[in-house]
Amino acid sequence: MASLNKVLMIGNLTRDPELRYVPSGTPVATFGLAVNRTFMTQNKEKKDEVCFVRVVVFGKQAESCSQYLTKGRPVFIEGRLQYRAWEQDGQKRSTLDIVADRVQFLGSPTKHGTGGSEEMPEPQKETFVEEAPAEHIKPEEDAPF
Repeated sequence: MASLNKVLMIGNLTRDPELRYVPSGTPVATFGLAVNRTFMTQNKEKKDEVCFVRVVVFGKQAESCSQYLTKGRPVFIEGRLQYRAWEQDGQKRSTLDIVADRVQFLGSPTKHGTGGSEEMPEPQKETFVEEAPAEHIKPEEDAPF
């Protein structure tokens, strides 16, 4: 049976990326993404719906995200879904994340603290693809996020 796990999303960051390092030294960035959907109800009312997802990025691309992305910035994410489950304090917990293969920065970049009027040089358009080795995704106590 054929199988496909592919996610394409465009949305805005809900918080600044958080950069951490796994014990092997691989950088890992996590951030929230808000994806909006507008639709019409049967009563012809315009309705907005927001979906919040967590994005995990590995490698050099994680460092670029941490350096250039800030809350509210639009991005295009290409990746895959990954389900994780663990037990914490006797309670079972789980999460469904997007593990990004590619993050493309959208909109115009600005420097922190300048009110958005001063522009930074655009980061390289080169795409960094690094597959996350399975040993980097561990239960919550070992996970960098």
